[in-house]
Amino acid sequence: MSDSRTKIFILNSSAALMFQVFSVLSGFIVPKVMMEVYGSEINGLIVSITQFISYFSLVEAGISGATVYALYKPLADRNIKHINGIIVAARNFYYKSGYIFTSLVFVLGLLFPLFVKTDKLSFYEVAFLVIILGVSGILDFFILAKYQSLLIADQKNYIISLSSTVSVIINTFIIVVLSICNMDIVLVRLVALLSVLFKSFIVYVYVMKTYRYLNYTEMALNEALDKRWDALFLQILGVVQNGAPIILVTFLESLKMVSVYSIYNLVMAGTNSVLNVFISGLSASFGHIIAQDDEDLLKRVYKEFEGMYYILIACVYSVAGALITPFVCWYTKNVSDMNYDMPWMGGLLVINGFLFNLKTPQGMMVISAGLYRETRRQSLIQAVIVAVGGFVFGMYAGVGGVIAGSILANLYRDIELAFFIPRNLIHIRPAETIKRMSVCCIMLTVSYMPSLYMNIYINNIVDLLGYTIMWLIYSMVCAFIVLYIMEKDLICMIKEKYISKMRRKY
Repeated sequence: MSDSRTKIFILNSSAALMFQVFSVLSGFIVPKVMMEVYGSEINGLIVSITQFISYFSLVEAGISGATVYALYKPLADRNIKHINGIIVAARNFYYKSGYIFTSLVFVLGLLFPLFVKTDKLSFYEVAFLVIILGVSGILDFFILAKYQSLLIADQKNYIISLSSTVSVIINTFIIVVLSICNMDIVLVRLVALLSVLFKSFIVYVYVMKTYRYLNYTEMALNEALDKRWDALFLQILGVVQNGAPIILVTFLESLKMVSVYSIYNLVMAGTNSVLNVFISGLSASFGHIIAQDDEDLLKRVYKEFEGMYYILIACVYSVAGALITPFVCWYTKNVSDMNYDMPWMGGLLVINGFLFNLKTPQGMMVISAGLYRETRRQSLIQAVIVAVGGFVFGMYAGVGGVIAGSILANLYRDIELAFFIPRNLIHIRPAETIKRMSVCCIMLTVSYMPSLYMNIYINNIVDLLGYTIMWLIYSMVCAFIVLYIMEKDLICMIKEKYISKMRRKY
């Protein structure tokens, strides 16, 4: 990476790190308060409603991905006319999608209470809760979405991260304080909507001051977003991947089991948040490299990223695998209405999360190069495996079967992208990527194995931090030993890269 790209990467990563830290903290604090004050059933209800609403985001029809891709070149060329035309087109599409999304939220508010029963809330309270939880998405369509696409394409992800951090802090504060005061859950979530308004205000003010040339009277360049329907397939995959398990567990099990699944998945979400810090804004960076048509630079930067990212996920998921169940047991020790000690669930979710992230370098290239149409068949197959496989296996094995469907889908996608991206974009041998994936799996296995023979107990935050640091150091040592044996070239590449940086610095 050049110095300018490195500076942008550091800025975006720092802001993303701040957001992820607060987001993870909120993600652990809010469900804990929900379970202890309102019970596992209410927590499961909120998780289930949120996942249902996430499916409605499909009406966005790939506008975001297509807009970001379409803006790369005009932003690089400073073509104001085209930038305005694309933003106007995006706004028009977002408004149309927003009306459909709003209608779907209100329909869900009427139907959800009929199919999902709870003794804690009345029909009208559940319906109102659905609408309240959908308001955030409504504001995204009508206010935030078009601006966020512009900021992402212009590599200013840090603005989104900072505004999201403010929103998370306000949201967490409101929910915790009002819950401790034993306020009605519907009222709590209604007041918490203030956090979304703050985020919208911050993004709007920044965009209006920074991009003064934005002009909504420009003719809409609808043809510039012709990739939106192709991007929809990738969006379908993301929504199904994240939402299908919760939906299936809701109907195949109970709201309490939804709560158990969501708490274990919370650890996976936290793990992914850590990983997202290191890739924040990189899709736009790769997009600019691809737009420059510099194949040698693309090969070099991609190989560097792929190699270093695989070291990272091997270490991170080793820690997650060792500590997920001990953490959940400590986290839910004051919850008495459900048993959360389910090591098998933790193990399956770690495997699924690892396989999901194993394809991140290749998946990022799909987004950066706008290869939505070229990969839509594979995206659709993966979504079908998640939904159909999860349902069929779930009928026989409950939650374990649902997770097994996701594992199978991620395994398919890992293999498929390992061949597609090297051949069609990077122009390197697929064997290089497959070898690095295999080495990554070996690194994870070697560093994770000792945890199977240890009894790890977490009683406080000090224990958690101590085990995390200890296991992370151990995993890094294991990773570099495996690399030294199997892939010395990668160690040499990392060593050369950072030595040259130090020389330039001093």
